[in-house]
Amino acid sequence: MSKSPSVLLSIIQEKCPNCRKGKMFKNKSIFPLKEMMEMPETCEHCGQKMEIEPGFYYGTGYVSYGLTIGLIVFNLIWYSIFIGINFKDNSIFWFLGVCTALIFLFQPYIMRYSRVLYLYMFVQYQSFDKDEVIEDNEEEENVVANIQQ
Repeated sequence: MSKSPSVLLSIIQEKCPNCRKGKMFKNKSIFPLKEMMEMPETCEHCGQKMEIEPGFYYGTGYVSYGLTIGLIVFNLIWYSIFIGINFKDNSIFWFLGVCTALIFLFQPYIMRYSRVLYLYMFVQYQSFDKDEVIEDNEEEENVVANIQQ
């Protein structure tokens, strides 16, 4: 029995949620920014659709929002520990500036990982095999051919 790949490692590496082997994005890097969100239609290993239905990724806005809030809370914790936040010395405004800069810097990564996490919410590991999809398509073609005759 083979050991299944780690979920956390597969998410970090942006792998397909079904097989955890195929790449979810065409470009490994976020650069060029124009092409950072391009995804293949299906996984190269298992045939999993990357966009389950039209408009599927509209829900990633909520995931992106949650990741951004998590980043802000993380920044608040480390900033208050190491620098401190106080209205008297305007450190709150420095915190807001640093936080805004970090959010702009990490926004491409937040957008990509929100898609990865969103797809992982809806697709289970080894939920189907590429061969099953091919067999189903062949059966459909046979039914259509019989109807046309």
